[in-house]
Amino acid sequence: MGPLHGTTVLDFTRVLSGPYCTMALGDLGARVIKLEHPGRGDDTRRWGPPFLGDESAYFLSVNRNKESVAIDFKSPGGREVVERLLATADVVVENFRPGTLDALGLDAASVRARYPKIVYCSISGYGQTGPRREEPGYDAVMQAEGGLMSITGAADGPPYRLGVAIVDIVSGMFAAQGVLAALVARGRTGEGQVVDIGMFDATTALLTYQAGNYFTTGESPGRLGNRHPTIAPYETFATMDGDLALAVGNDALWQTFCRVAELPDLAADSRFETNALRLANYEALKPRLDAVFATRPRATWAALLLEAGVPCGAVRSVDEVFQDPQTAAREMMLSVPHATLGSVRVTGVPVKLSGTPGSVRTGPPTLGQHTAAVLTELGYDAAAIDALYTSGAVRL
Repeated sequence: MGPLHGTTVLDFTRVLSGPYCTMALGDLGARVIKLEHPGRGDDTRRWGPPFLGDESAYFLSVNRNKESVAIDFKSPGGREVVERLLATADVVVENFRPGTLDALGLDAASVRARYPKIVYCSISGYGQTGPRREEPGYDAVMQAEGGLMSITGAADGPPYRLGVAIVDIVSGMFAAQGVLAALVARGRTGEGQVVDIGMFDATTALLTYQAGNYFTTGESPGRLGNRHPTIAPYETFATMDGDLALAVGNDALWQTFCRVAELPDLAADSRFETNALRLANYEALKPRLDAVFATRPRATWAALLLEAGVPCGAVRSVDEVFQDPQTAAREMMLSVPHATLGSVRVTGVPVKLSGTPGSVRTGPPTLGQHTAAVLTELGYDAAAIDALYTSGAVRL
């Protein structure tokens, strides 16, 4: 049993930030009941290609360990179902724009007034307070608004967004962290609370040392390509047959690197003696390093440097990542059963617990796959379920 076994999460989320949060909770053993619109479901069900059968690869990637209940909770019948679900829930997660759920009595204040033990997590673009609270939140916009794009890309090129929706993902991670903390607090007090996650806040938190550099100097950091703003050499280099990432994190590693690379003159050069000096004299250092890395294949460099304890790694494609024996050893690619596709591959659980490990138990659900079972569990008989279906309140 995972650590959250016995915890029920009512999932009102869609797209990525919320589903990533609820997937993490599901991986840790929680029962996640995902509420989807009966006509269209989660937006990402239609985000493709690629598709596997009728299912989008995007949806399949972040919705394992969930039960899908297709319900129009704006309808009277659907609203009654939601109320019965709330009575059984420990956690509610939603990522609508602030105020959207107020008229339905499904906002945090209303729900917690009826069910004070519920932990209610809201994920939105700018959080539930502040002058921008009503603005929508999309990952690309947040990467721009939160400063990430200004520090991503070549120094002489345009700003870039990261190749994954990092703001959505980290917002989901912070949300899961907040939910877990609130559940621990509830264990002491018996009361739930509100977890308020703003994607803008999450992006700001990601700035870490870049924010620290700004606080210290008053200057906004710029784009440096793959260079690190405060460590050198710490970037990618082109070898004879591919790119290699090098991380010389201290002065002792610098001396080791110079020995392996057969660069005794650089090791003895006072301009490069310390990290601060290597940064100050970067323009003189970079051409020498470029020239030496171009003399050998990537695999040769990696073998020599890793044997000496110098951190480095190949810049690899996604398929190379999933062919790595380490990926298999850590169970980071799994096959799980799917209702219509037979089985699908998903990423594994990154949080490894020794006593109560998480697990991937079920594949991503089809739209409404669990509606009938959940309604039956809530006390609806066959006639009542048929009436809900006929009215359009649910999809079976």
